[in-house]
Amino acid sequence: MKHGKNYADSAKLVDRSKLYETEEALALVCQTAKAKFDETVELHIRLGVDGRQADQQVRGAVVLPNGTGKDVRVVAICKGDNAKAAAEAGAFLVGDADVVAKIQNEGFVDFDVLITTPDMMGLVGRLGKILGPRKLMPNPKAGTVTTDVAKAIAEAKAGKIEYRLDKANIIHVPVGKASFGAEKLNVNVLAVLNAVAKAKPAAAKGQYVKSISLATTMGPGVKVNTTKFQGNTVSAK
Repeated sequence: MKHGKNYADSAKLVDRSKLYETEEALALVCQTAKAKFDETVELHIRLGVDGRQADQQVRGAVVLPNGTGKDVRVVAICKGDNAKAAAEAGAFLVGDADVVAKIQNEGFVDFDVLITTPDMMGLVGRLGKILGPRKLMPNPKAGTVTTDVAKAIAEAKAGKIEYRLDKANIIHVPVGKASFGAEKLNVNVLAVLNAVAKAKPAAAKGQYVKSISLATTMGPGVKVNTTKFQGNTVSAK
């Protein structure tokens, strides 16, 4: 793959043979952010599990202490008091069958999070083929199917993100913007790594965290030392 001059210049700053500590890696990642927009910083974690096995799935959600740096658009599908609570909590769009129809018939997917209540899942379940590939389908494990929609919306807008394995047993998540700086980003990164550590399946054998890397949207990857994160929780300095 051919890269531009900015990428090539940034890549020269990174020692490919070195495993950096998280804050050092993030300082370097911020230095490599040369795009004209505020680049998202992405965390990639390769785990020593087999996600094809039900007892080795790693999935959950975590609130980033310093947020994502993004204005999160939340859609709520619910009725009655829950709908009122969702509107008051700042949902971008609230409704029930009308919102389902808008997504199903108009292809409306211009939002970041969909939150619903358990009683609405019969309707929402019809949207699996549309929402599933876009990772927008509500799920109880992610806290997006809940009876407390106001809390779920508040958390989503505050920076709650969902993590899950892809087919290669890698977790890919945004952890903020390059403009945050290394210190704030480090707090967010450790929040995710600690959540993943706590989610370690009992069936997982051998080395749990195989590799960790950080990169901006347009920048090169920076490898992180995994030693501290083998199923252990770590605090920021």
